[in-house]
This record gives sequence, structure tokens and C-alpha cells, in this order.
Amino acid sequence: MVRSLGRGLAWGAFALVGLAAVLALVVPTVIGAERYTILGSSMEPAIPLGSLVVVQPREFNDVRVGDVVTYQLESGEATVATHRVVGEGLVGDGERVLVTQGDANDTADLEPVREPQLRGVLVYSIPLLGWMNVLISGELRMWVAPVLSGALLLYAVWMFVSAWRDRRSRMAEEQAEDMSEVPAERVPQLQD
Repeated sequence: MVRSLGRGLAWGAFALVGLAAVLALVVPTVIGAERYTILGSSMEPAIPLGSLVVVQPREFNDVRVGDVVTYQLESGEATVATHRVVGEGLVGDGERVLVTQGDANDTADLEPVREPQLRGVLVYSIPLLGWMNVLISGELRMWVAPVLSGALLLYAVWMFVSAWRDRRSRMAEEQAEDMSEVPAERVPQLQD
């Protein structure tokens, strides 16, 4: 019973890690999205501090009020923010801009978002997984991801082999029990 429970928990943990890997690595790659880590609390409670956000590029004119967008604070710079679009407007020569605000903030952001600043629209977020994104970055990510994937694969193979051996062992025990329960008159007698 305890062994079965342990196995179930192990498989559950394996499935959870696999799902997280798919959501954090595979899906963004397939849909052409970018991953960012939320390092502030301006979007709480919807997107907690330390969340990993997956952001997919979208045409600027297709962004609507209510969308959560990731944008560069300064056009061409690496620093980004993730806030909700709360309005839109026109500036100077009729250029469309987006008015953004963090869900936890009382007022809208001072500067509107212009088209070149937009990185994309939020597809989904995964709480706490962003911290792993921060810890495992750059060159470290280049070898951690394959090593972790290989370790998970080896663990899965070990679990399958272990289950197969246990099943064979149980089948052999059952056959031995079946043979010991056969009445003596039914066992064929060998003559010399």
C-alpha cells in the first residue's frame, strides 16, 4: 500500500514537472512567444510576483482595452513591464497609443505605449515558475535544460523497468501458488 502510494506520488510529481516544462519551454517555442519573469507586484493578484508570463507578438492595431501587454519601458531597451491596457488615444500626428495600468496600481502609467515598444500580449502565466527562469538563465540554461530533461527521461525509464520487473515477479509468484494448489490426483505421474 505504502509502495503504491509512493509510486503514485512520484508519477504525479513527474507529470507536474513534465507539464511545467511543456508550458514553460515547448509551447512558447511552438507558438513563437517570449517568456518573461514578473519581478514586481503591480499586476497582483492576477499575476503574482515571481510568475512566468508567456507573451505572443500581436499587431499593435489588434490590441484592445482589457488585454495584458508586455512592452519596453523605453523603445529599444531591454527593460519591460507587463500591465493591462485601460485605454487608448491619439498623440501629436494621430499616432495611436495605449494607456496601461497595473491591476494593483491606483493610477494609469504616466507614459503611453507606442507601437515600437510593444513586445506582445499575455497568453498565460504560471505562478512561481518565473523564479526558476531567473535562477536558470544565460549559459546555465543551455546545459541545465538538457540535463534536467535527461534526468527526467532516465527516471521515467527506471520507473517503467521497475514496474515491469514487479509485474513479472508477481506473475511468477501467482503461477507458483497455482501449481501448489493443484490436487495430487491431477498431477501427472511419471513412470520409469
